[in-house]
Amino acid sequence: MYNDLMPERSYEIRLCNSCGLRYPLVKGHSFGARCPACLGSTRILLRRLLVTEADPIHTSDFQREEAENGKQKNRGMRVAVLMDNIRSAWNVGSILRSADGFGFAHTYLCGITPTPENHEVRKTSLGAENSVPWSYHKDAVRLVNGLKGEGMKVFALEEHTRSRSISQLPHSQFSNHVVLIVGNEVSGVDPDLLDVCDESFYIPMYGEKQSFNVATAFGIAAYALSIQSLES
Repeated sequence: MYNDLMPERSYEIRLCNSCGLRYPLVKGHSFGARCPACLGSTRILLRRLLVTEADPIHTSDFQREEAENGKQKNRGMRVAVLMDNIRSAWNVGSILRSADGFGFAHTYLCGITPTPENHEVRKTSLGAENSVPWSYHKDAVRLVNGLKGEGMKVFALEEHTRSRSISQLPHSQFSNHVVLIVGNEVSGVDPDLLDVCDESFYIPMYGEKQSFNVATAFGIAAYALSIQSLES
């Protein structure tokens, strides 16, 4: 049922002859050459090389120069994320991947947060656990008190009465030695953690929902922090 002649580093776009479903097919995927919706026969519309992490063949000179400039500017950074009691291994993996992309120096995993030893974490981190150092801690409050004693500023991503919009992160108060806390998907950041944070920020919402998924929220906040870091 699968096209074994497909090269290892390519993918196909297929179209179902019966129901019209258009879908990508990567070698080894369970869909196979039969339509995943109706199991009808399909035909190949196009085939392309698969861009992998180890082979950035489509990276332009501008993108490479921009990335290298960012790395040069970030060498003095010490920005970390603290995940306190995150339940979902997939969220943890996603946050690890974003932390790598934004050049975070460390990841603190606290409470019930699963570590990269968990297979489901590694499925979404896609190797980021090997490029971003991480450590596990049972008590986040105790950890944060220690980090503050080392001179780290601690920011929480949480909406409450003392929070400010993430867009109001001031240049004058930004430090390259920052820990960003994200909390449990249901209960949020531990209130005792909020009490010891230097500041807390929220992401404005314009729809009907009151919060973003924690991994999505981290990506937004990490971008805001990285912009402030490069401009400070």
